Amino acid sequence: MGLIRGAAAAMAAGLFATSAIACDLHAPDAVKAGKGCAQAWMDRNLHLNDLLTMGTHNSYHVRTPEKIMALIRGVAPRAWQGLDYNHGPLLGQLDDGARALELDLVYDPKGGRFAHPAGLKLAGLPEDPAYVAAMSKPGFKVLHIQDIDFTSNCLTFVGCLTIIRDWSRAHPRHTPILITMNTNDEKSRAPGGVDELPFTEAAYDALDAEIRSVFSAKELITPDDIQGRYPTLREAVLQHGWPTLGASRGRFLFALDEEAPHVTAYRGARKSLEGRVLFVNTPEDSPAAGYITLNERSDVPRITADVKAGFVVRTRADADTVEARSNDVTRRDAALASGAQYVSTDYRHPDTRLSDYQARLPNGAITVCNPVRAADKCAGIPIEP
Repeated sequence: MGLIRGAAAAMAAGLFATSAIACDLHAPDAVKAGKGCAQAWMDRNLHLNDLLTMGTHNSYHVRTPEKIMALIRGVAPRAWQGLDYNHGPLLGQLDDGARALELDLVYDPKGGRFAHPAGLKLAGLPEDPAYVAAMSKPGFKVLHIQDIDFTSNCLTFVGCLTIIRDWSRAHPRHTPILITMNTNDEKSRAPGGVDELPFTEAAYDALDAEIRSVFSAKELITPDDIQGRYPTLREAVLQHGWPTLGASRGRFLFALDEEAPHVTAYRGARKSLEGRVLFVNTPEDSPAAGYITLNERSDVPRITADVKAGFVVRTRADADTVEARSNDVTRRDAALASGAQYVSTDYRHPDTRLSDYQARLPNGAITVCNPVRAADKCAGIPIEP
């Protein structure tokens, strides 16, 4: 029995030994477990991949200042719309029920590389001393596109993680939170800008170290926790599965949402992801397969098949402000029905400049039973109300 599963069993035993209610934890669903027993039944009988919850895409993103946006519109008359969205502070998102977050990173081991965005100078805008000070510190920074779309509700990776960790410790019963990351290493798109640094294996070593500097081992669900004694992560996921909901509450999964070159750099010579913090977006037949990003509406059949097989999947309800501008819920509804455990959106609340479009679970629920894996097990009772 793995560490996480062992902890769950001990917690469940303590709960049921001290409870004055006789709960039938072998009942077929949460309702039949007995009055007041639904949460205990869910913690014991559901697993991490049996849930459905929602979160935000590019959770750090703050709308680019209008003077810079005007410059972008001049050279990208259509693409600018994909940048025209805004998220509030991470703490508010978590309070509002977001259980999936996305943080895009740039590598800045010496500090200061991204402290003076070229877009400010091009737009004739002054620098913010607080921004310069934060971005001058060594370590990973959180931003979308250097020089032109760089405004964030938290600037340093460690700073973002600290906000999230502190919230979690104050709310230890939250369902497991997925944090996905893009690791950006592109050339600057602005005259006089700076290029992003490559994400080598050493850079990824530093990334793992920053995560472990904020979160304790017991707050993380890592590939090693899932793989256990199985030869590969994939075999563990398909043959044994994920920890129970009770063992997953208050914990985090981190996932590298990148293409093959980045995944290869992160894995190095490992067979799966031994010793690493992050799960990786990789094809289903990879020894490192456990988590998969499938963001397109056309991916729905694949999502459903992968979820049935045992993988954890993240998808999107909307993208590039398209659905919000047309108030089209087709993609959102398909995502929520697909079986993907984590569904991200830019619109947990409507942007009334565009439409009334928003993406939330029905009846204000934060987390519910997965429609593909556990459709009848919760009988309509939210996992996290």
